[in-house]
Amino acid sequence: IMPATLSVIANLFTGKERGKAIGVWAALAAVGIGLGPLTGGLLLEWFDWSSIFMVNVPFAIAALLLGIRYVPESRDPRPGRFDLLGAGLSTAGFSILVYSIIEAPEQGWTSGLVLGSLSASVALLTTFVWWERRIEQPMLDLGFFRSARFSVGTAAVAIAFFALLGGIFALTQYLQFAHGYSAIEAGAVMSPIALGLMMGAGSSSKAVARLGTSRVVAAGLMGLALLLALTVLWESGTGALTLVAWFFGLALAMGWIMAPATEAVVGAVSAAKSGVASATNTVARMVAGALGVAVVGSLVTSLYSNDVEGSLGALPPPAQAAAEDSIGGAAAVAAQLPPDAASGLLATTGDAFTQAMGFGLLVAAAFAATTAVIVARFLPARELVAAEAEGAEATVRPLVDAGEAA
Repeated sequence: IMPATLSVIANLFTGKERGKAIGVWAALAAVGIGLGPLTGGLLLEWFDWSSIFMVNVPFAIAALLLGIRYVPESRDPRPGRFDLLGAGLSTAGFSILVYSIIEAPEQGWTSGLVLGSLSASVALLTTFVWWERRIEQPMLDLGFFRSARFSVGTAAVAIAFFALLGGIFALTQYLQFAHGYSAIEAGAVMSPIALGLMMGAGSSSKAVARLGTSRVVAAGLMGLALLLALTVLWESGTGALTLVAWFFGLALAMGWIMAPATEAVVGAVSAAKSGVASATNTVARMVAGALGVAVVGSLVTSLYSNDVEGSLGALPPPAQAAAEDSIGGAAAVAAQLPPDAASGLLATTGDAFTQAMGFGLLVAAAFAATTAVIVARFLPARELVAAEAEGAEATVRPLVDAGEAA
């Protein structure tokens, strides 16, 4: 859905208007990201867990009917054949990569399973690149990455979602288990994400007009890195106002990354290939988000388990193993203990998880800061979009041909 909607926007708008349209697209998409946790908390409080999936059905039906009625048709005049082998290689490679990272904390990074899975993922992804360079009609034209706007813009989007989704995975556990918030309270604390993303994405087009794409995206990435790094100063009882302000600032920085970087990616190709660019942009977000959850989650879990190992008192072996495995397991064990013992266990595990989360998000901050430097150095501040470039070429080519004929 997301690539198709972005492709439609790229075909309907050009130049500065396309940047504004993508900003609106990103802002509206942000509403779901920000309000999702709060809505989920409310549904879990009042209904069964399956309601989380059913609530989207009427909205999807309404969007489908409105799309049929109002969205104009657009397509690539030469779409080519579907690359089944390329799709299979990429899917298998990334799936095995995520699996190996998730299993690493439990199996060990040097275990045969993890090392074998990592080797298999590298082999599959290498084969995917070789195959895409070999066939005439690839699923992903790797030549697009020769454009700095396409490749660096894609990297900026990917790292931003790596940090965001990896952070949200850890922060959800922090709010509910370390801090002790209910699902509704945790969702309410995270709800400023919607407002921050809308404001950030909405203001990014004006900022790009004044400062250029590279400065705006780099500033967003540096802001994201700074806010992620600040979590090392948090405690298990950090105040709600601090958390609300932090989530708002994080989303504001994300808004300055998402819309301009996406516009750079889509604008780097012709309108006919905007669907491929949109799909690449979406795949980069999803794959990077999955890797962020796997990497940050595995790192936080490993650090937490190492910190609490042997420090949980005289718990029965099964209960101690569950509490050392995850902070969620510790909360489940605490629910079965007397009040004094439960509060002591929650305090110990909450502090350990908060420290582990801070270090995990510090690693994500380092990725964001490094990408900000790359963006500032290599992403063009302004460049003719592909459609304008094609128009210029169409104007100049007859003159060149006439000169050659003369």
